[in-house]
Amino acid sequence: MNFSTTDFTIFAIYIMAMIGFGVYLAFKEKNDTAESYFLASKTLPWWAIGGSLIASNISAEQMIGMSGSGYAIGLAIASYEFMAAATLLVVGKYLLPVFLEHNIQTMPQFLEKRFDGRVRTGLAIFWVILFVFVNVGSLYYLGSLALNSIMGIPVHYAVIGLMIYSGTLSVFGGLKAVVWTDVIQVIILILGGAVASVLVLNAVSDGQGIVEGIKMLYEKAPEKFNMIFDKTDTYFDIDSGETKSAYQLLPGLGVLIGGMWIANLYYWGFNQYIIQRALAAKDIRESQKGVVTAAIIKMFVPFIVVLPGIAAYVMKADITKADQAYPWVVNSFVTSGFKGIVVAALVAAIGSSICSMVNSASTIYTLDLHNKFFNKGGSEASQVRTGRLASLGALVIGALMVPALANFGQIFQFIQEYTGFISPGILVVFLFGLFWKRTTTNAALAAVFLAIPLSLLLKFALADVAFIHRMGLSFLILSAIVMGISMMESKTDSPKAIELRKGLFDTDKTFNFWSFIVIGLLILIYSVFY
Repeated sequence: MNFSTTDFTIFAIYIMAMIGFGVYLAFKEKNDTAESYFLASKTLPWWAIGGSLIASNISAEQMIGMSGSGYAIGLAIASYEFMAAATLLVVGKYLLPVFLEHNIQTMPQFLEKRFDGRVRTGLAIFWVILFVFVNVGSLYYLGSLALNSIMGIPVHYAVIGLMIYSGTLSVFGGLKAVVWTDVIQVIILILGGAVASVLVLNAVSDGQGIVEGIKMLYEKAPEKFNMIFDKTDTYFDIDSGETKSAYQLLPGLGVLIGGMWIANLYYWGFNQYIIQRALAAKDIRESQKGVVTAAIIKMFVPFIVVLPGIAAYVMKADITKADQAYPWVVNSFVTSGFKGIVVAALVAAIGSSICSMVNSASTIYTLDLHNKFFNKGGSEASQVRTGRLASLGALVIGALMVPALANFGQIFQFIQEYTGFISPGILVVFLFGLFWKRTTTNAALAAVFLAIPLSLLLKFALADVAFIHRMGLSFLILSAIVMGISMMESKTDSPKAIELRKGLFDTDKTFNFWSFIVIGLLILIYSVFY
């Protein structure tokens, strides 16, 4: 650990500036209505949406967790990033037009509009639990691990610091403060991440530059650039000291045509934490431009979150856990002054994601649960007050989950697998609710409440099957259940079916042009590294 006075100064200036900016926004914006606090008064431009989507998504689970997976299994882990870019195009063209036309504020609200209050409540509870106990807790854990490794800050103090930093931005300022600080933080995190990647790649190539560095990585560890695994591919799991199946983590073509789509469609299309930014757009065109901007940036994210992990592997990093790869790179190759920028970028990534998750958990709790059961007909001021208290509660509970997460290996894989317990059910309910008019409420309820038990059953009954395949199987089973119940209950369309008007899915030339660019890059990458 070699964090100089210059690094501390840069880091401290950044932290204080962001806290000051957050406090300024909190006092500048009145936030006296639920729409202003939870949806930024629906005034967000495309560039703020795109930047906030990336800042909210890239966090410790990417910079630490995905680098750790890069160390363990290589570039293949970047499929989560590349397929996310493809998914964002689908979301922009086919999902956002429906949500914005129907003035949707939360995903559970849409479920009540299409089905009934029971479906809304069931999934609202699931989401709050997932955000607070899994997502926020894992961000605290990875963030505190990184700060401990790089700066020597004790884990519990790091957690408290992250809680104060995130709380300053999210509790008082609402979504608008989160998004505007995200715009700054996404610049810092990309800059800082790029600095770390450039310096370690330059070290790999003995000063010959980043292109030569990437070539050296490929020459010394070609197996780390295999994007599509088969059943014989293995990797050494440094966390357990065992050789394990890489196929179990990313099962062949399943990353292109199978369960990976379920994970991504759920995350980018129906996850309040992400979609809330697009719902707060000025109009559909701004929303779509923001989404395609995020898709373009996504194509380049692996450069800053995966390559450092592969470099750590090639350079035989002195680490005992895969998730220590990124901190090792920062400590070993990022020089004084730059290290302060890189750590500031890491805190930016962690803080923006925690803020976003906390804000979304607060939004769902307040609008979908508290207003329904405890505050019917409550004033706008009382809703804002409840939202702030819920944000504070989410921050504290997430911090208390940190000790329980310390026993897991690759935390990124942990997040993906346990989120996958509910994502197939949520995706089934939304897709059938949107695009099959005959879907009934009881069928949707069955999918909601069978999702977790079915996932647990498949995990134990098919323990040797990759979790991505289990997600796909769960999706198919739940789809069959929804179709079966719906057909038994009704022979006609539901009176609450969503009407999709002609021309609803038309997109402008800007969206179409950049969509083709993203698709072309995907084809190129998988053709080269198949």
